[in-house]
Amino acid sequence: EVHLVESGGGLVQPGGSLRLSCAASGFFFGNYAMTWIRQAPGKGLEWVSVINDRDTSTDYADSVKGRFTISRDNAKNTLYLQMNGLKPEDTAVYYCAKPRYYSIGYDYTAATFSDFTYWGQGTQVTVSS
Repeated sequence: EVHLVESGGGLVQPGGSLRLSCAASGFFFGNYAMTWIRQAPGKGLEWVSVINDRDTSTDYADSVKGRFTISRDNAKNTLYLQMNGLKPEDTAVYYCAKPRYYSIGYDYTAATFSDFTYWGQGTQVTVSS
């Protein structure tokens, strides 16, 4: 059975940092690209970042580029998202998710939950003073 368990969310002031983690089990994590996606209250899904299986290629939404860094540790079956320079508009539930399709440069900006095979329960990130 596949499990993706996100952690590391919380309340942080604008300009602060958080590091999210996602522990994966039940599938061969190291064989697949992984993404972070988020959903703000009352809004649709927003793709945040993607990393390929070997941690040699990453991509980011324009809204987080230069502030967020995705990484992975295949030996630990864990995905990470380092978030710096947080803004109130980053407030959302963050999910790690396995995309149904991956290629370098693939455009995930219009993705919905149906574009992902698995996702976790999410972790809440709130950016507020």
